[in-house]
Order: sequence, then structure tokens, then C-alpha cells
Amino acid sequence: MSYMALYRKFRPQTFDDVKGQDHIVTTLQNQIKSDRIGHAYLFTGTRGTGKTTIAKILARTINCENPQDGCPCMECAMCKSITAGNSMNVIEMDAASNNGVDSIRQIVEEVAYPPTEGKYKVYIIDEVHMLSTGAFNALLKTLEEPPSYVVFILATTEVHKIPITILSRCQRYDFHRISIDTIAARLQELMDKEGVQVEEKALRYIAKAADGSMRDGLSLLDQCIAFYIGQTLTYDNVLKVLGAIDTEVFSRLLRHIINGEITQCIGILEEIITQGRDLNQFVNDFTWYLRNLMLIKSSDDMEDVLEMSSDNLALLKEEAQMVDTEILMRYIQVLSALSNDIKYASQKRVLIEIALIKLCKPQMEQDISALNNRMANLEKKVEEGVPVVMAAPQAQGATPSAAPVKKEPLPAAVKEEVKQVASNWNAVLGKVAPNIKMYLKEVTTVTTNDLGELVLIFDQPAGSERMAGDFVNRPEVLDEIVAAIEGMIHKTVTIKVEINSSGVSSQNTKTDVRDYFAGLGIEIETDPE
Repeated sequence: MSYMALYRKFRPQTFDDVKGQDHIVTTLQNQIKSDRIGHAYLFTGTRGTGKTTIAKILARTINCENPQDGCPCMECAMCKSITAGNSMNVIEMDAASNNGVDSIRQIVEEVAYPPTEGKYKVYIIDEVHMLSTGAFNALLKTLEEPPSYVVFILATTEVHKIPITILSRCQRYDFHRISIDTIAARLQELMDKEGVQVEEKALRYIAKAADGSMRDGLSLLDQCIAFYIGQTLTYDNVLKVLGAIDTEVFSRLLRHIINGEITQCIGILEEIITQGRDLNQFVNDFTWYLRNLMLIKSSDDMEDVLEMSSDNLALLKEEAQMVDTEILMRYIQVLSALSNDIKYASQKRVLIEIALIKLCKPQMEQDISALNNRMANLEKKVEEGVPVVMAAPQAQGATPSAAPVKKEPLPAAVKEEVKQVASNWNAVLGKVAPNIKMYLKEVTTVTTNDLGELVLIFDQPAGSERMAGDFVNRPEVLDEIVAAIEGMIHKTVTIKVEINSSGVSSQNTKTDVRDYFAGLGIEIETDPE
């Protein structure tokens, strides 16, 4: 008989064999025991967490002739038939390759016929999110009110792509990522059955690399065993097969980065490439290594969270004292961005080299995290007695001896030119900043006086809460308005702000207040609007 992969050979056959999904197993078993079986289930979660496996176990259990405590007996004819894949009661469909309306219509037609044997006809639709809109619509009515002998089990990794009308008709079960401890224990159990010698440290690394997927863990373990068949599978062997890197390399690399030693960092990268390691895995593992350092600096009670040996933990605690948390966060940010960039890049090495140079030389970047990194480096040099020379930044192309260029003063605008500015006040509003423009719109009258000044009059009755005039009369605001006008006429003007608190509008009753402003030496112009 041909070889069968571990994940197929040891696929759970009963609920007792399922690991890491106790919240789902318990619920389904209680439903079976109390005869409260639903007509439609939706299993969602990441790959390799047991969605299809539990769907088959559920189908087997509800059709079992002699169920035992909510589990199939595995001895009756129905259990054996379903396990062998020969039963007409359990129909599996891959929606990725059968996503059209015709496939669903065929199911709808078959639903009308009761099962020839057993109690239920079970339809398992895998990757259901791949169905077309028309297929979902064809399934909708049958999914809502199927015959009493039909159970639908929909499985997907992308539940957000399923229409809400489908979701509302199903009992939804979210499958969790399986913990490293659970995966490692399951792998050890299966290796004992297979008679394969594997180091516990190796199994834990495989469990970590599986990223919450039991199937991925079994596939990786299968790959490692095949490479070192007949030998004890060690931690170092697993690193070689998976293209991973030992933490000792990360330790050396981090020390060189902290000291700003670019040549040594590039040398370590050269070693990794020569050994044929996977560069994507290298970036991810180094990011994880820095994450562990950051957690150690954050709290003293991180042994259980980090899941590593006491020797490695002691080494991490030593290195954690060498670098600040803010700098570690910057390192992680740079590597996280790098991880996204190199996924589909053709020149992965070049991108990694650029990232290493950024880590060693924070002065290449201008953000606040890089500035904190530079300050920490300077403090370290001062503590070590290294003289630090701070050079003031120079403009590009400027020489140290270049004298500052003096700005020639602009000539003053004559009264007629100031009147032109007043009559084109809307153009001035278009040149100033939005926050100043908002207050300048409160100006009631724009005019000139005998001294050739541009006068801005605000109607601001006594006790009024509108303080636009007071805001505009601030020196820094007046300077910005003057600069805007100078940019238009290339001459300087003087601006005077007047507050009309008489309660009489200076705009709508100009004839009544003309004498009042004439006494102030102000000549009222017509409204520029």
C-alpha cells in the first residue's frame, strides 16, 4: 500500500480525537444527546483547525445506529460506510470548483428525496464563500426550510464573503487557532504511535511554525521525518529542513545592530543566504525574536508567554538590558514593513540589506522613533566617554562660509494702491491661511484712511461673544495678512483694525456713520462685495 501522509492517516474519527476545539465539540455533542440537531451549520476559521473533520464526524454521529455519549460507535454499517466514503447519505462538494448555479440546483433537486438508509442526508459544502451570487440565491430558500431529514454543513475560511442572508440561517461556529502546547502534545502522541524519536524542543518549534494549524504541524513534521528517516529528529535538524535560523544568530545580529556595525550585519546575512535559509522566514523569525525581547522588558512574568527554555530566557533577559523599548519598537516596525515588501519581491536580499542599514543608522530616517534611537546612541557614547560633535544642519548646496542673504525691504504702497487692495479684498482672502480667512470673513468694511493705512472694520457690539476683530488684531496674524498682500502687489502696507461697538452697522448704514469715521480720519469706501 502507498504511503499515507500523517494528517490523513491520523485524521480524527470521533469527537474524542479532536484537539483544541472543545467549545465546539461540547456544543455539538450536547445537541446530539438532546436530539436538538440544527438544519444548517456554518464552520469558520483558519486553515487546518478541523472544520471539515468535525463536519464528517457530525455527519457520522447523527447517522450512527448506536451512538455512544454523543460519539459514533465506528462499528455499525453506517459508520463504516461513511468512513469509507461510500455512503449516499453524506454528500461532499467543493465550492471552489463547483460554484455555479447548476451545482446548487442539483442539490436542491436531490433534497426532495429522503435517505435510503440512516436518519439524515448531510450536505458538506467546503469553501462555501466561493459560490457565485446566483448559487447563493438558489441555495437560500432550501437552506432556510429544508426537509427534516436534511442537514447542511457549510465550511469556509473567509466568512466575510458570505451574504448575510445565508449567515442568518445557520448556526455559526468559530474555530480557534490551536495552541502550541496542544499541537506539540498531539505530535508527541502520534510519534509515539509511529515509533519515531523526536526531541521535545523540535516538536515545539514545529508546533510554533504551524501557526495554529494542526494540519500544517503534521505536514511539517512529515517533511522533517522524511529528510532524516531512521534518525532521531533533533532541533537542529528541524531548523535545517524548514530553513529556519537558530536564536544564537539573532543574538549576534542584534548586538551588531545596536553597535551600528553594518559590515558585520551584512556578513551574517551572507551566512544565512549561503546556508540556503528562507529569507521570508528569517525576517519573520527575527521580528518574533525582537517581540520576545520587548515582552521581557515590559514585564518580569513572561516565562509562560514566551514558551522557551530557561537558558534562552536568561540570554534574552541579558540582551533586553542592552536596548530600550522604544528602539525595539522601531526595529519591529522596520521589519514588519520589510516583511510585507519582500513577499513578492524579486530582490529580497537588497531589501533586507537596506532594512539592516536603516536599523544601524537611524539618522537616515526622520520620524520620532528614529530620533529616539539617535538620542539613545548619543547617550551611550557619552556614557562611554566618546566625544560627540553635533553639527548644525545646512541647506543643500550651501557652504559653511556662506553668509545669510539679506532680504531687500519693499517700498511702501501709496494710498491709491491701498485702495486697490481694498477693492480687491476677495483676492486677499484667497491668499491667507484657512483659519485666518475664517475670521477675516467677519470684516464688515474694508477701507483706507488719510495715512494710507488699510483699515479693517469689525462690527462687534459691546458684550458680543464674536471676537474676530481681536483675533485679527494680533501681531502674528497681521504679519500673515501683510505678507499675503505683499505677494500680490510687491509693496508693503500697514493694516489697522477698528472695532465698531456702537451697535450701528458700518456696512448697512454708511451714511449715518460717515461723520463718525470721518472724525477718526477714516474715509469710507464702497463695499468691495
